[in-house]
Amino acid sequence: MPSNLTRRRVLGASVAAVALSLASRPALALDDNRARTLIDQVVSDINRVISSGQPLSRMISDFERIFTRYADVSIIARSTLGADANRASAAQLKAYTAAFQGYIARKYGKRFNEFVGGRIEVNTVRQVKSWHEVKSTAYLRGQSPFEVSFLVSDRSGKDLFFDMIIEGISLRLSERTEIGAMLDRRNGDINALIEDIKRGG
Repeated sequence: MPSNLTRRRVLGASVAAVALSLASRPALALDDNRARTLIDQVVSDINRVISSGQPLSRMISDFERIFTRYADVSIIARSTLGADANRASAAQLKAYTAAFQGYIARKYGKRFNEFVGGRIEVNTVRQVKSWHEVKSTAYLRGQSPFEVSFLVSDRSGKDLFFDMIIEGISLRLSERTEIGAMLDRRNGDINALIEDIKRGG
């Protein structure tokens, strides 16, 4: 066998081995710095909206964009359906997720009036199992400061927050209770729930 052909084969095998090892190597895991960077961006965007002086309707629209960009909306929406998510079709889950996104933006965006003149500051970050908790403090005019924590994960392939803990109350779990009650009032009809939360819940 010609020596140059042998060299090409050896080189080709070496390149293939390197490519295979890189492909099988896990992506860099989420760390404290990445989790904090994400929430620094979230808080920066929220503070910008708070100080913008815009009408409330514009603030709500901006909050929906922030929520869509930085939150794992699919995971949050599915978890608020609880066990009922397992009987929902793919089309229903897609429609519910879109409706839920607007519902959350309206519900929590309305509170921006309380934040006008205030701010949020990021404090600490720590790893908890496979995710990270980033703690911040909200300072509102005429109120005592309170804690807002963001739970950050990269399970979806991106660094996103999958829950907010406001004064010890989980957004995801409290909304699961709310959505569950709404679904019960509609006799478990997921389509009726979707149409209702489109109109504001």
